[in-house]
Amino acid sequence: MVWLGNNNSKRIFIWFVNALHVIALLLLLLLLLSCGISGKSQVLFALVFTTRYLDLFTNFISLYNTVMKVIFLLCSYVTVYMIYWRFWKSFDSENDTFRLEFLLVPVTGLSFLENYSFTPLEILWTFSIYLESVAILPQLFMISRTGEAETITTHYLFFLGLYRALYLANWIWRYHTENFYDQIAVVSGVVQTIFYCDFFYLYVTKDPGFKYGLRHFPAV
Repeated sequence: MVWLGNNNSKRIFIWFVNALHVIALLLLLLLLLSCGISGKSQVLFALVFTTRYLDLFTNFISLYNTVMKVIFLLCSYVTVYMIYWRFWKSFDSENDTFRLEFLLVPVTGLSFLENYSFTPLEILWTFSIYLESVAILPQLFMISRTGEAETITTHYLFFLGLYRALYLANWIWRYHTENFYDQIAVVSGVVQTIFYCDFFYLYVTKDPGFKYGLRHFPAV
């Protein structure tokens, strides 16, 4: 969870960042009525939340913390269900073709090699951090194949990217105020933010529904 120097700042920042994430999830649920969402990215996000929030069964931090984790888990599962079962006829499987093994294999290997403790929960938590940094790639790849993004798709990606960028800002602030540095979280956050940079530029400089050509993705 995000942390800041004093309790009031901590609560406000946590609420704000989680609100951005919830907004992104609500936009995602609306987006399910169209065919512009990558089911493969949503499967990866569901896997991210599942492996990260296993501590629901071992640690209780606060009611708010528990409720938010459950909301993220439920939204991710509902999204995957809606894409592959409820709205499967409108799902754009022709363009959602990113091969997930290209992400899962290196992320799994890295989580065993670079972690803070060689225990099952810690390895799974590390896996979730690494995987989240690249989970959006199938969505960006899908947009690069179609050559355009619907307005609501761009809003979803913007809020999701802003949510992650603020997490990165939090780690910078925490290092400044506490001299605390979480290498895994920071490096993964930087990688994820880099993937959003091209999208952010186009989002703020072009009209909604812009043609979105990603030059960084060859056929996979």
